[in-house]
Amino acid sequence: MERIKIAIVDDHKLVSKAIENMISFNPKFEVVMNCASGEDFLKQLDSRKVRPEVVLMDINMPRKNGIETTAELSAKYPELKVIALTMEDNESTIISMLKAGAKGYLLKDMSPDILFDAINIVHEKGVFYTDLVSQSLLKIKIEQKAVRELNNLLKEREIEFIKLGCSELTYKEIAEQMCVSPRTIDGYRDSVFAKLNVKTRVGIVLFAIKHDMC
Repeated sequence: MERIKIAIVDDHKLVSKAIENMISFNPKFEVVMNCASGEDFLKQLDSRKVRPEVVLMDINMPRKNGIETTAELSAKYPELKVIALTMEDNESTIISMLKAGAKGYLLKDMSPDILFDAINIVHEKGVFYTDLVSQSLLKIKIEQKAVRELNNLLKEREIEFIKLGCSELTYKEIAEQMCVSPRTIDGYRDSVFAKLNVKTRVGIVLFAIKHDMC
């Protein structure tokens, strides 16, 4: 039986070595790469004849973190399946990692059996979702639905106003940029305030950042 080829990308050498030793005891797996950063992994990957099939990716690493590395892998090597293996359990990090292309997300305090199951399932079926990941995916879907509804609610010129509102331009300069009068800009502002349920320009900026509008 051909073993599943695995790469470990983690800047904590003791941790990565312990994970490698644990995985190596399983006859189904073979660790073919162990790198201390995303940058090193990508450099070595280009010159490798034997490439991994599943990548266990830490998130907080020097030079190129796990999210950036996963996004680059998704673009260049879509056949490689990334499982996040980290201590980061906050929702925004999970969502960022999933959006970058991770097929699974595990915390380092999980049992070896869960890790082995995740590797097998990701290799065979493509994804492995724990309850933690499922909750984050549900939130993504809810937010995407909310964004679609808001985009339907907002007029095209109001969306343009929101994007310009994220800059350092004054309202007068925004009016010049949009080729309308300052009074029209006041109308856009009041309408956007009401639709987004915010009271200040900072509220508009925070909304735009959250929904990738600027």
